[in-house]
Amino acid sequence: MSKFIDNNGLWVEIRSQSIKRSFRGSPALFLDRDGTIVEEVLYLHKPEEMKFEANAPEIIKLANSKGIPVIVVTNQAGIGRGYYGWPEFCAVQDAILEELKSLGASIDAVFACPYHFRGKGPYIHENHPDRKPNPGMLLKAKKLMSIDLRKSWIVGDRASDVGAGKAAKCEGGVHLKTGHGSEKGEAKTAGKLQTDEFEVIHCHSISDLPDVIPFFSINKIRNK
Repeated sequence: MSKFIDNNGLWVEIRSQSIKRSFRGSPALFLDRDGTIVEEVLYLHKPEEMKFEANAPEIIKLANSKGIPVIVVTNQAGIGRGYYGWPEFCAVQDAILEELKSLGASIDAVFACPYHFRGKGPYIHENHPDRKPNPGMLLKAKKLMSIDLRKSWIVGDRASDVGAGKAAKCEGGVHLKTGHGSEKGEAKTAGKLQTDEFEVIHCHSISDLPDVIPFFSINKIRNK
């Protein structure tokens, strides 16, 4: 487990099947975890409480079929605040990955940031560059996987997810109503991030992504 924690205390996991592939120049699908891929559970750390959002595995499988890397970028304040540790995070992650595998879907990389302004010990940080809405996790993905951020999209239930995509200069972000997405101010804050260079789209759930993200309509990307 510790092999996935980098020198900055960030979880950085490029999945084994992805190490052998080349995503150079490919757009990526960045997905938040809680409230996006799986249903929101406050500080989720028990595998038995993990449940997929409707059609999440099918959307991930569709991205797989087009050669688009699926990259999870998740803030894990529960670790930073001492509510649980990396072993619990890993147990939930393994449950997610194993169930996806059984359904014919896979995630290519996972990045998780434990830092929080109310963190404890080494995880206390007022504004860590890897914690969304900062772009650190996305920039690390670009460096390690040679993806094209300018064509990539980020999807999440928080305005901070969309903000991370904008800060990383992605093509766009999708704000979902699932999870925390329906809370007061989230959609409005996300919408304000729209610019001529960065598109913001509002959707009900992850199920809607094929209708709004451009790369879902293109032919399969060929790995070089």
